[in-house]
Amino acid sequence: MITMKLKKFFTTVSLLMCFTVSVFAKPNPDPDLAKRQCRSVHLGFQSETKITDPVDLFYSEMQVEKSAPGSYFMAAGFSGGYFGIQELYNGKKVALFSVWDPGNPHNLSAREGEVAAENRVLILDKGENVRTRRFGGEGTGAQSMIDLDWKNGETYQFIVTAKPGAKPEGTIFSGYIKKKEDKVWRLMATFHTKIPVKQVRHAHTFVEDFRRNYESTKFIRKAHYGNAWLRTNKGTWHSLTKAKFTGDPTPSNFINAGVSGKHTNGFFLQTGGDTKNVTKLWSVIQQPAKEGADANKVTPPADAVEFGKK
Repeated sequence: MITMKLKKFFTTVSLLMCFTVSVFAKPNPDPDLAKRQCRSVHLGFQSETKITDPVDLFYSEMQVEKSAPGSYFMAAGFSGGYFGIQELYNGKKVALFSVWDPGNPHNLSAREGEVAAENRVLILDKGENVRTRRFGGEGTGAQSMIDLDWKNGETYQFIVTAKPGAKPEGTIFSGYIKKKEDKVWRLMATFHTKIPVKQVRHAHTFVEDFRRNYESTKFIRKAHYGNAWLRTNKGTWHSLTKAKFTGDPTPSNFINAGVSGKHTNGFFLQTGGDTKNVTKLWSVIQQPAKEGADANKVTPPADAVEFGKK
């Protein structure tokens, strides 16, 4: 029993260390990286109030302002996986929700077929027209994808749910998406991983240039993230009104982040092109206080609340 608990502990610590190394890595001194690819930028969400109970739901909204082929706009990242939308090399657009196997999610040499069957993510369910497969090259795991012709200026909503898994132990993550004007949430997939977090941890976002062909650095990628919330398993909602601005090791200063005017409690991320760096890396961005007695009494969106009652 002690041995099993130690294994679970070190698996969790390993995962969190990998996330920390990725987000807080020192800049790579090779200047060619900055010519080849835009710097990946992230926002690590923070709550004004202390969260002591396990988090079983993460809700966020995202609106892309500027995109280019080879872009990933991640709206709902967490310890265990990531969820967002992509513009592929040929301009085709998709939604993507992925969950990792236990291990190092930043191992670029990892191959999906090399993972023992008993350690692989299980695909418990998937939505209509959703494609699922295993992936490697950035750790290993299971991935779900659906064609989604999203447009700049459209707001999409994302929900990630988490609960403890059993037989085997671990965590069950589900991802849901919809356009804000739509009425029905669309299931991407439900995955069961042996990663033992059993809740949503380290809610974050990022913008990534994965084309990396020297030309891709000439284009701005910008997205707005807003109205982000965490819900505990006791039904308490926590608004995410602060975010830490970080970047990957690419030595480029054509990056920025800040408070977004497109959401009542939102932020933006921007990278590439002629982006001016106003907000310094490692800064914590805070939503400004609003005027009026009830101005700061924000409530979670009805869509998420109703979904969470199911």
